[in-house]
Amino acid sequence: MKAMILAAGKGTRVQPITHVIPKPMIPILQKPVMEFLLELLKEHGFTEVMVNVSHLAEEIENYFRDGQRFGVEIAYSFEGRIQDGELIGDALGSAGGLKKIQDFQKFFDDTFVVLCGDALIDLDLSKAVKSHKENGALATLITKNVPKDQVSSYGVVVSDDQNRVKAFQEKPTIDLALSNNINTGIYLFEPEIFDYIPSNQPYDIGADLFPKLVEIGAPFYALSMDFEWVDIGKVPDYWKAIRSVLLGEVRQVEVPGKEIRPGIFAGLNVAANWDKINVKGPVYVGGMTRIEDGTTIIGPSMIGPSCCICEGSTIDNSIIFDYSRIGPGVQLVEKLVFGRYCVDKNGDHFDLQEAALDWLITDARRQDLGEPSPQQKAMAELLGTDLISTGS
Repeated sequence: MKAMILAAGKGTRVQPITHVIPKPMIPILQKPVMEFLLELLKEHGFTEVMVNVSHLAEEIENYFRDGQRFGVEIAYSFEGRIQDGELIGDALGSAGGLKKIQDFQKFFDDTFVVLCGDALIDLDLSKAVKSHKENGALATLITKNVPKDQVSSYGVVVSDDQNRVKAFQEKPTIDLALSNNINTGIYLFEPEIFDYIPSNQPYDIGADLFPKLVEIGAPFYALSMDFEWVDIGKVPDYWKAIRSVLLGEVRQVEVPGKEIRPGIFAGLNVAANWDKINVKGPVYVGGMTRIEDGTTIIGPSMIGPSCCICEGSTIDNSIIFDYSRIGPGVQLVEKLVFGRYCVDKNGDHFDLQEAALDWLITDARRQDLGEPSPQQKAMAELLGTDLISTGS
């Protein structure tokens, strides 16, 4: 069977991570989220997979290539152009990306599934396809019930007693929400769906195609299913997802490495004297990372590979990406460190270089660190080494 993974978006809500990593490549404890999707597709017999790419397309293509090592076949549809010798991404929207593939060659010739490339799911796709066909549906939207106080973060789906979709509400306020069924970005279509998608223009599944199907009274159904769905569409979602994995709340993701102490997982060749480190799990530390004596690490926390966590620093409920050096005495509380950026759990971030703080948090591969200057020491004393945790 055939499937489509939507991977062309810029991931603006997950910036600054997506400045250098496309959203489908964002790691869940060192494994790209799209890899989990391929495993799910293969499990349910979807082995021919199209992926539309645009923003940082080469990162996705170079990792997954033809899909052979994942047990599937993959081909890519690039959305963009070359301008002045530079590759420019220009996404066509979720439905427009589908149409481009179908116009090139009629690839989708039977019931097919479309997945957004930014969520962990353990959906029973075989059961979903069965219900889709039993309903005689042209399109089926997989929904999930969420608590009423969360509906304002999602697109709400309104359906009748026969589960036919009647309307949508885009992130309604709690008091105005007509349902607590939300759009999960998982769709099932018949090839005839392309009769309703225009060629050569941006067109979105949720904003354009679905309202049109409702307007014409097409056999369009909402299928509410009980499954695990971990969205990483925004920085707070990603921060929450990593915490959930470390806490063992995500069934399809195991913490990698070896459990060297209860709740403490480490990759290969981590340099740490755990008797001289104050650590409270759950914590994951990537391979070839050095943790100096006198450090405090409080979970749930993830420290990527090839990092250096210096003496006296604190990592508390935080996510540290690979090749990060956390300087002596720096305290990180509920923060994400990614390259030159420090991000809080709500998505607010600042550039460490622009703030002249890259001597406190920087790339572990730098050779020019040396001792802080008297001016830098004075700044640290003035602001306090916990300036990262306070947002000063």
